[in-house]
Amino acid sequence: MDLLDVGRVVLGLALLVGGGEALVRGASTLATRLGIAPLIVGLVIVSAATSAPELSVTVGAVLAGDPSLAVGNVVGSNIANVLLILGISALVLPLIVKRQLVRFDLPVMVGISILFLALVIDGEISQLDGVILFLAAAVHVGASFWFSKRDPELAATVDVPSAPSKLSPLAQTLVAIVLVLVGIGLLVLGAQFLVTGASNIAASFGVSSLVIGLTVVAIGTSLPELATSIVAVRRGERDIAVGNIVGSNIFNIGVVLGIPAMIFPAGIPVAPAAIALDIPLALAAAIALVPIAFTGFAIARWEGGVFLALYVAYVAYLVLDAVGHDALTGFTAVMVYFVLPLLATTLVAVTAYELGLRRGRRASPTDSSSASR
Repeated sequence: MDLLDVGRVVLGLALLVGGGEALVRGASTLATRLGIAPLIVGLVIVSAATSAPELSVTVGAVLAGDPSLAVGNVVGSNIANVLLILGISALVLPLIVKRQLVRFDLPVMVGISILFLALVIDGEISQLDGVILFLAAAVHVGASFWFSKRDPELAATVDVPSAPSKLSPLAQTLVAIVLVLVGIGLLVLGAQFLVTGASNIAASFGVSSLVIGLTVVAIGTSLPELATSIVAVRRGERDIAVGNIVGSNIFNIGVVLGIPAMIFPAGIPVAPAAIALDIPLALAAAIALVPIAFTGFAIARWEGGVFLALYVAYVAYLVLDAVGHDALTGFTAVMVYFVLPLLATTLVAVTAYELGLRRGRRASPTDSSSASR
């Protein structure tokens, strides 16, 4: 580890913040100018842009003959997106979840995660697997635009205001496109600086490629999502924040892993450790988001705090396992026999309570009309 690597990390963080601001500002302007719902912008445009670092890192890792880093990058990014990025974003400001997200996009995210796990059980992502994953992501993009034109709730969020500045509508659109391109460039460049510096620092401590991919690289390539989501939340574009995470997870599996698998005839080998633990955990994180988003169609601050705590516990487990620490056995026992059952019970109780409230609201108009008679 040297000062140059530390400088790369600091510069990368600065570029990510600037890129996130430019991307959200440009994407939200494009959404209003083109009449596209902010949720769809987050699900498709912003998620694809913020996943560009994952794609570049994954392709580079496969070319360099380091598939563990490639798979760990994607799986770790998906875990970080749900637990870390949504957790921090919800702590900043509770997130609103559109009904389309709960009815369609979240099930698609869970479905493509299950598909991914089923395809890699044999220990590799073959060319055919890559085609299947890529087509699944492409179908989601097409269906998202199709639903956006027919969902009254999404249509109600589309507002094309008159030009708030001296620029003409065409000029505003061109400026927005430039901001999006500049934002993408800064995000990719920032992620490369940060990942290079952080990976060198981690490697100097003797950490394996899989663990580096699951933690350092995954967090580094997820920082564009974090920067973009926090900027979106602070600007009041909470649809973009949530849609960005869900769309990014779908894009990561379908495109970031699908394209390299299609390009390289030998496919991408998947480490047994990732199949046994990390990929199922990514699926579990996706499933856990469904009842949380369903309850009140929002992600509250306390729910964001739970997600963040779970991510800290996951990283702590990886670190303890990587260094072979004696505390690993006790830590695992506490998580498996106490924390996770308590969390599952809480999720079931909150979901049942929310369902009871909804049934009560539906029954109240009938009750009141009967009482008036």
